[in-house]
Amino acid sequence: MPFDLDMLKAHYESLPARVNAAKQALGRPLTLTEKILYAHLHADSPLQSYARGKDYVFFAPDRVAMQDATAQMALLQFMMCGRDKTAVPSTVHCDHLILAKDGANTDLKTAVDVNSEVYDFLSGVSNKYGIGFWKPGAGIIHQTVLENYAFPGGLMIGTDSHTPNAGGLGMLAIGVGGADAVDVMVGMPWELKMPKQIGVKLTGKLNGWASAKDVILKVAGILTVKGGTGAIVEYFGEGAQSMSCTGKGTICNMGAEIGATTSTFGYDDSMSRYFRATERDDVADLCDSVKEYLTGDAECYASPEKYFDQVIEIDLNTLEPHVNGPYTPDLAWPISEFAKAVRDNGYPQKLEVGLIGSCTNSSYEDLDRAASVARQAKTKKLVAKAEFTVTPGSEQIRYTVNRDGQLAAFEEIGGVVMANACGPCIGQWSRHTDDPNRANSIITSFNRNFSKRNDGNPQTRSFVASPEIVTAFAIAGDLTFNPLTDTLINEDGVAVKLDPPSGAELPAKGFAVEDAGYQAPAADSSQVVISVSPTSERLQLLTPFKTITNDQVKGMRILIKAKGKCTTDHISMAGPWLEFRGHLQNISKNTFISAINYFNGETNKVLNLVTNEYHAVPDSGLAYRDAGVSTVVFGEENYGEGSSREHAAMQPRFLGVKAVVVKSFARIHETNLKKQGMLALTFANPEDYEKIRQDDSIDIEGFDSMEPGKSITMVLNHSDGTSDSIELLHTYNEQQIDWLRAGSALNKIRQEMGMA
Repeated sequence: MPFDLDMLKAHYESLPARVNAAKQALGRPLTLTEKILYAHLHADSPLQSYARGKDYVFFAPDRVAMQDATAQMALLQFMMCGRDKTAVPSTVHCDHLILAKDGANTDLKTAVDVNSEVYDFLSGVSNKYGIGFWKPGAGIIHQTVLENYAFPGGLMIGTDSHTPNAGGLGMLAIGVGGADAVDVMVGMPWELKMPKQIGVKLTGKLNGWASAKDVILKVAGILTVKGGTGAIVEYFGEGAQSMSCTGKGTICNMGAEIGATTSTFGYDDSMSRYFRATERDDVADLCDSVKEYLTGDAECYASPEKYFDQVIEIDLNTLEPHVNGPYTPDLAWPISEFAKAVRDNGYPQKLEVGLIGSCTNSSYEDLDRAASVARQAKTKKLVAKAEFTVTPGSEQIRYTVNRDGQLAAFEEIGGVVMANACGPCIGQWSRHTDDPNRANSIITSFNRNFSKRNDGNPQTRSFVASPEIVTAFAIAGDLTFNPLTDTLINEDGVAVKLDPPSGAELPAKGFAVEDAGYQAPAADSSQVVISVSPTSERLQLLTPFKTITNDQVKGMRILIKAKGKCTTDHISMAGPWLEFRGHLQNISKNTFISAINYFNGETNKVLNLVTNEYHAVPDSGLAYRDAGVSTVVFGEENYGEGSSREHAAMQPRFLGVKAVVVKSFARIHETNLKKQGMLALTFANPEDYEKIRQDDSIDIEGFDSMEPGKSITMVLNHSDGTSDSIELLHTYNEQQIDWLRAGSALNKIRQEMGMA
C-alpha cells in the first residue's frame, strides 16, 4: 500500500487541468520541467510566463524529506514556529550517523548506542509533529524515497543535495537547506528563481560495460561542477526510455555534482514496472491514466533547441565507461584513457579500496551487475586484491540481494557488507590503513570525491565509477587495468579476462523485507514532550540571530580569504563532525578548518588583527566576535558547492561573519546565506578579488538602502592609507531583503506566526 494515496489521487485528478491552463497561459508546448513547475505555482505567484534565470517564483511543494544530520537543525528551527503539525507530508531518515568500520551488524549496534540521544530527539519530534520516521538501518534517504514516496509529476524538497535522485521517478526533487524545509513545513510558499533548462537527448542503448552512471559521469565532464547552476536538466529520447528507473535515479542523483537545481525524466514503462515491483500498483495505474501530462510535449523533444536553453546529445551505443576524479567529480576520463591519465599524473597506481553501493548506485540492478563480475572472479579463480566494501541503499535492497545471493557473491571474493547508511560516502568511515597520511588511491560508486571527503586524508585520490567498474578494479587492485581489454593472472598463473557484466533490472521473485524500518507518527501527539538538556554536547536549542545593522558592516576584518575550491566540506566538514550537527556552538569549532588561506597557503591558520597573532579560523572568529568586530569572508568561483548543509551558513553567522563576497556562488549555499540573514555578494569584476589585502579594514556602503537589482559598494581601507572601492552585485529580491532586515528567514516566519 503506497503512502499518502489520497494526496496522490488528488494530485493526478487535478494535474491535467493545471497543465492545460499553463499551456494556455504560455501559448506553446511545455517541457516536463515546465509542466511540473507551473502546476505547482503557489497562490502568491499568479499563472503567467516567468523569465528563466531572472524571476523569483513561489511554489507549493508536495512533500519534504530530511536526513538525520540535517534534520536536527531543520527541526530545531521548525520547533520555534508554533505549529502543531507539518503542513505537508514529511519524513526523517536516519542514515548519516552510522560509522562504517567493522560490518553492518556491529556498526549499526554501535551507532544506535552512541547516537541514542539524537535518535530519540528525532523520533520524538517526528511523533510530535506528524512526521514519518525511518529508523537507523532502514536505509539511505534517497533510496528510501524512491522506493516509497517519489511520484511522477510531483515537486518535493529535501535537506540533502542528492534529493534529485527522485527524478528517476519523474519528479522535480530539489535539495535545499533546512530553513527552506521549515518554510514548506509551516505552510508558507517556497521561493526559487525560475530555473533555466538544459535538455539532454539520449540516443541508442547502453551495452557492454557501459551503465547509467557513465551517462552522468560524461555529462559532468561536459558541463563541469558549475555548468548546471541555476538550471534543471531534463533527459529525453529513445535512450532515456531504454534505461531502468533506478538507472535514471543514478543520473539524477549525481546531477548535484554539476550544480543543477535538479534533474528529471519523463514517465515511461520502466517507471511503471518499478512501481509495480515495489507494490505501488495504485500509483502506476494513476500515472498510466494521465501519462501524457507526465512527460514533455512531443514538439519540445522534436525541436529541443527551441525549448531548452542548452541541448546536449549523447549516443549510448558508443558511450564508454568513465572514471572521474580525483578531487573533483567533473574530471572525466573514458576508460580507454584512464590508465594513461594515472601514469601521466602520478596517481598512485595501486588501488587500496573499492567501495560500491550508496544512495547513487545501490539498486537491485546495480548490485546484480556488480555481483556478476564478482561471480566471474570466483569462477575464474580471482580474488579482490584491494579491500572491497558494499553499502546497500535500503533494508529492502539488502534483504532482497541477500536472499538472491548477490551479497554472498561479494563476500566470496573478500567483500565486506556495511550497514544500510551513507558511511564512507560522507566520511563516516573508520578506514583500515597503516598510514592515514599516505598518498593512495580508492575508487567508489558514490557521487562526490572532494579532498578529504571519504577518509580525512588529503593524500587520498578518490575516483568515481559505476559499481561494476569499481568491482573490476577491486579485483585487479590496479588502476591501470582496463576490464574491457586487459587480462588478469589468476591463482593458477593463467591469464583470464572478465566478461561484460549482466544484471536484472528488477528481482524475478519481487522485493522482500521483514522490517523496512518505518515508524509512523503518534496518533495522539498531545502527550509527547520534547526536551533538550542544557548540558548536552549533541543538541542545543537555538537562539534567534540578531539583525545586522549598518554600523556592523563598517570596519570589518577578514575572517578568511579562501583560495581555490571552497565547498561546504571546506566550510563545515562532515565525517566525525556529524556528531555535532544539532549543536550550533560545538559544530562551529570546525568552521573553515579545511579552507586554504590565500595569504599563506595553509589551512586553519589566519591572522587576527585584534590579537595580532595567527589562530585557527574558528578561534579567530570568536576573538573578533567577542571584541565586537564584524568579519567578512572572501571566496572564488562556485563557492559553497556540494552539500545542502545550512551549517555552512549558520556557523559563520554564529562566529560574527556579516558578509560573504565571492566570484560566484553555488545555488543552495547562496540561498542558505540569505535565509540566515547574511549578505551574500559577488564581485562585479571578479579580478577585484586580488585587491583584498590581509590587513584591510572593510566598509560596505549602501547597506541601509539596499534594494533589488541595485549594486552596492565595498571600500577596502588598506593599512598604507590608500583604499579601493569595489562594486558588488547581489540577487536579493524584496522578500529576501525582508529576511535580512529581520535577522533571518526564521525570524520573519516567527514574526508572521506571532512568535516574535
